[in-house]
Amino acid sequence: MRQFDINEIKEKLEKLKKIIKSKNAMAIAFSGGIDSSLLAKVAYEGLKNKAIAVTFDSDVFTQKALVFSKRIAKEIGIKHIIIKHSKLDDPVFIENSENRCYHCKNGEIYLIEEIVLEHGIKNIAYGVNKSDQNEHRPGITALKEAGIVFPLQKAGIGKPEIPQIAKYLGLPNWNMPSTTCLASRIPYGNEIDIKKLTQIEEAENFLFGFGVSDSRVRHHGDIARIEVPQNEIDIISSNKIMIVKKLKELGFKYITLDLQGYRSGSMNEVI
Repeated sequence: MRQFDINEIKEKLEKLKKIIKSKNAMAIAFSGGIDSSLLAKVAYEGLKNKAIAVTFDSDVFTQKALVFSKRIAKEIGIKHIIIKHSKLDDPVFIENSENRCYHCKNGEIYLIEEIVLEHGIKNIAYGVNKSDQNEHRPGITALKEAGIVFPLQKAGIGKPEIPQIAKYLGLPNWNMPSTTCLASRIPYGNEIDIKKLTQIEEAENFLFGFGVSDSRVRHHGDIARIEVPQNEIDIISSNKIMIVKKLKELGFKYITLDLQGYRSGSMNEVI
């Protein structure tokens, strides 16, 4: 991955600061991941109490991610609002079509809008960045239709430079893996339910115990397809007996290791 020099980092950061400050007030959809943390950090520094972070306590996000989001928001100093919300109450979401994320984001926007109205805030920001433009992201379509702002994308900031800017700002999660919806591990057309989500969460937590930097357990019914970075495949292989035992205890019958390694959005390869 390209390393940006300090002047490039400062230039991109200044552009981001100007974009955020021009909004006067902002609510950030905050997962505690690096993208939304960078937004929250810059928004709080530029807007102070006119910036808030909104996090969903949902069945499709891990409890570990929720705890981490609280910690990061506290370290930043930004006001943190948590909305309890079950995605599994939405029959359209449960169907898990290729446009699942479109319906999901529409639901999120409605809930965030209720919060921002109470705080007199007009602008809602998501951590969509420059690198997201060429991916299958129906959720982004929903956000655009609702007038959501994307400061990172507008500032021309993509995935390669985000960790470097976050590190420059002293964010403790600058090198943490992305936090993504557990439903993204389930193939389109396969119904989403709490049992599958729990299996995925517990399986991934178990894999992290072996020291992998990132992992996805894709849920193909009886089959668990494990994705980890290419250079960490040996970690899974050398601990295969324990991993197979644990994942079978969770209800999977067959445990497979994807030799292509971890890649974001691998479920979209069938589209």
